[in-house]
Amino acid sequence: MSFGNPQDEFRALRAGCALLDLSWRAKLVLTGEDRTRWLNGMVTNNTRDLPLNQGNYNFVLNPQGHIQGDLVVYNRGDHFLVSTDCDQVEGIREFFDRHIIMDDVEVTDISEKLASVAIVGPDSRQVLDRVGITLPELPPYQVHDLVWKGLGLTAARGPALLAGFELWMHPDNAAPLWDSLVAASAVPAGTQAWEWLLISLGIPRFRIDIRDRDLPQETGQQHALHFTKGCYVGQEIVERVRSRGNVHRMFAGFRIQGAAPQPGAKIQWGGKEVGEITSAACIPALTTRDSDITGASSPSTKSAENSARFAAKDSDITLALGYIRREAASPGTEVQIGPDMARVESLPFSI
Repeated sequence: MSFGNPQDEFRALRAGCALLDLSWRAKLVLTGEDRTRWLNGMVTNNTRDLPLNQGNYNFVLNPQGHIQGDLVVYNRGDHFLVSTDCDQVEGIREFFDRHIIMDDVEVTDISEKLASVAIVGPDSRQVLDRVGITLPELPPYQVHDLVWKGLGLTAARGPALLAGFELWMHPDNAAPLWDSLVAASAVPAGTQAWEWLLISLGIPRFRIDIRDRDLPQETGQQHALHFTKGCYVGQEIVERVRSRGNVHRMFAGFRIQGAAPQPGAKIQWGGKEVGEITSAACIPALTTRDSDITGASSPSTKSAENSARFAAKDSDITLALGYIRREAASPGTEVQIGPDMARVESLPFSI
């Protein structure tokens, strides 16, 4: 889906300001006297010690340590707010309900009562200022409540890799806010541009790049883990992996000289199969001006050989995410994906 021109929408996400409808995000509220202790035993990060209006990113695991879902938890004082994708919410709620035994905890789905949009890009603050939404400096996942034109509104800073904010409001107030942001030059962006952004930043998506057979450390999402908080479901396996010091395969990025491979495409290195692709796309390269804005490296910083073999700056580039064995995972390693040559790259990509 796009609003007409996904290339322009992607460039707004990376180098300007774009607006996203987050109707695909769901919200759960956790209440009850035991909620703090109980939730800390369900998820991989430390939610017990979250300051008021601060959040963090988490996995939920099965007892074998495999990832069953991902979510963001916010401490809202008298309750925790859990944000996840709509296609995960039923499974996460079932996981929670299954582990409420004698605990005073209640889980309520409020997705229909709370609308969400996101404003993303390096110009996001300027656009918010133009419509009268002035925010303090917020660390990743911090929440700030305010009143805008007499309407209650909450801004939540996104993850560190994303320059932007989620805005939560009553559903009746979503249209006026959307129209005001568009009038202030935010570019509406669809799911196609959003997918390109996540791939270019190396941000994995559950059920696409993170599967229910993956272990947390294999995904590279160390910010979802806390190693001294105490027991939680799957913690024994996470600790065992940590104590051994490594995993056999790693989440990585690939720049491909050719078309975007299908998910599941095998990665070959030295005549051996060493991994597989989880997602890929042919993505618009940023212009030289866009690259300067976002801080991406310019063509002059790359060797002539690599520039020639792995896409010119102002042409589309093929990027992919996937898993590869540790011995082949060093950035710069050249591998084969289907009929095409590819190069392992650090994430986020430089585009």
